[in-house]
Amino acid sequence: MSPLPRSFLLALFLLGGAGLVWGEAQTSTPASGGEAPPQPGTSPSAPQPPDQTPAPVAPDEPTEHEKAGNCVEGSEQACMALTRDGKDGKERRILVMRTGTKDETGVYTICGARDDDPEGTPNLGVFSEQEAGGIRITIDKNVIRVPLAQVTQRPPKNDEEGSDGRIEASAGTAKLLEAAPEGARDRLSLCGVEVKPQPAPNTVFVTQGKTQLKGQKLVYDEDDGIARIDGPITFERVNDKEPLSGSSERIDVNVDEESTTLIGNVILTSKGGRVSKAPRVEYDDTTNTARLYGTPEQAATSTKGTDTISLTRGYILYDLDTSNVVARADGEGNITGEFQDSDTSSPAPPAEEKKQP
Repeated sequence: MSPLPRSFLLALFLLGGAGLVWGEAQTSTPASGGEAPPQPGTSPSAPQPPDQTPAPVAPDEPTEHEKAGNCVEGSEQACMALTRDGKDGKERRILVMRTGTKDETGVYTICGARDDDPEGTPNLGVFSEQEAGGIRITIDKNVIRVPLAQVTQRPPKNDEEGSDGRIEASAGTAKLLEAAPEGARDRLSLCGVEVKPQPAPNTVFVTQGKTQLKGQKLVYDEDDGIARIDGPITFERVNDKEPLSGSSERIDVNVDEESTTLIGNVILTSKGGRVSKAPRVEYDDTTNTARLYGTPEQAATSTKGTDTISLTRGYILYDLDTSNVVARADGEGNITGEFQDSDTSSPAPPAEEKKQP
């Protein structure tokens, strides 16, 4: 095993030990030769605890970075931001943060371009944290907790203040090595970082308002701006009147459209006995509504007792607080389906969807 050249690691300019500033990072280069020093907040010899799954507890209060909507100078918590310019001209930011600060419980390190890498080679960030707070990722309305995250951040162009990239997150561990493994070819190994993703059900925790969802792997890519969380997905929504539980095959978070969609055999079950199913559900806890969309092949249905709505065109608008439903037309003004109501009295319709300021 050969010693790890320090020139393989990006010289970091940390915002108070937390965030990454691209301009400074590219212009600050350590002296070549010798072993790379441990990165801030990490320890090559720190043992990794065997349990890598954050406890399924309610998320902590928002971090300084989340409150500011960007990585904050002076924070003890490591942070890295991806900046995306949407098609509507609005800038949206995804934050990846390590909640812990102990060497024994996690790793935060950045691998920059090596001397022989082509121009435009992205930075690779590795975050791991074994304590309950885990790694926090904020995407649109969602706060995601996970033990391990790998971030690829491309260099910004001349007219950009930030840049986009890719995130892969799941259960797993990471640690720094004293030297690059002999014969190593991949960038992380050459950088002296060992990463072991271990996707498993119920290890990716997603919070949106009152709703808690669980999955097993998250992948965000700048090519389409969608963060996909693989299932099986299970979720629960706390509510004094009508607690809700459910499942789906995956979750899609569209950063440009600021929407969260449950995909594949979605089932919503209320404590009051309403059972609703659809192939696709647009879910928005901030407005207390969900839209259940059907297709000719798989209708969207909602049943309570002997009352049933079944739509193949249009959507069922579901009030997440009351579990009341109403049929709505699609963008072309069409509703196709069946309505079976044994009660002459109609339930109160869901609250109208409210636009966020």
